[in-house]
Amino acid sequence: MIFSMTGFAALEQPIENATLLLELRAVNSRYLDIHFKLDESIRSLEPAIRELIAAHLSRGKLECKVNLIQRSQSNQAPKLDEQLMQQLATLQAKTLALFPASRELSVADILRWPGVVMQDGLSQESLIEDVKQLVERGLQDLNASRQREGEKLKVIILDRILQIETLVAKVKPLLPALNKEYQLKLEHKLHETLKTIDQDRIAQELVLFAQRIDVDEELGRLTAHVSEVKRILSSDAPAGKRLDFLMQELNREANTLGSKSVSVHTTQVSMELKVLIEQMREQIQNIE
Repeated sequence: MIFSMTGFAALEQPIENATLLLELRAVNSRYLDIHFKLDESIRSLEPAIRELIAAHLSRGKLECKVNLIQRSQSNQAPKLDEQLMQQLATLQAKTLALFPASRELSVADILRWPGVVMQDGLSQESLIEDVKQLVERGLQDLNASRQREGEKLKVIILDRILQIETLVAKVKPLLPALNKEYQLKLEHKLHETLKTIDQDRIAQELVLFAQRIDVDEELGRLTAHVSEVKRILSSDAPAGKRLDFLMQELNREANTLGSKSVSVHTTQVSMELKVLIEQMREQIQNIE
């Protein structure tokens, strides 16, 4: 099962006297990178939410937003956290003692202070459980989105793999004839060289010939790497890093095939292989 690192999920959940809003946005990243934008009333839940996310994702940059919107309670007066207000008063007195020129907190400043106006009707224990459940549901939706995107990437990669297999299947039967053609050209060069009886030149040409005609090993490794790509695409483990490594190996073999080319045909095949490999590599950058 292939997962893209790109996905989105947005949910809302009504709770007593309020509504929780969740938004998750994921893009590709080398590591798991989580950024939070949490309502002040649930900021203490960041470690627990981070743990939930890490259980579902292994790579990607994720932005998690959780907002709490309270519904107005016209028949109930707002309550104040007197203990918190006392702490503010103590802190203010100490600050003014050290900095007499500082401005004192106004009533508006105090009422805007996070947590001073208590969320009437909301149990903290119940709120924590509601947030965890919402995040869990959001991560399931996000993963469903990432899986749909991953399946699209898988189709693209398998299409390029099929084209690579087709190129290898076409070029392999042609190698004996291409090598024979190159051998005839080499023999002609040797006859020309023999006229000057340059034995070093003959030895150099023979070594060059032996190196250039041996591309069976490169084609064999290309085939083996292609099979491994297909195996990884059908597994359930995170595949992005392993596929990226295989793209490097495929590109190395394609480059070697081009450097050993003895004909325009094999040179063109090498170039086409590198284009297909690069197209796959671009898609794999988005795979977890």
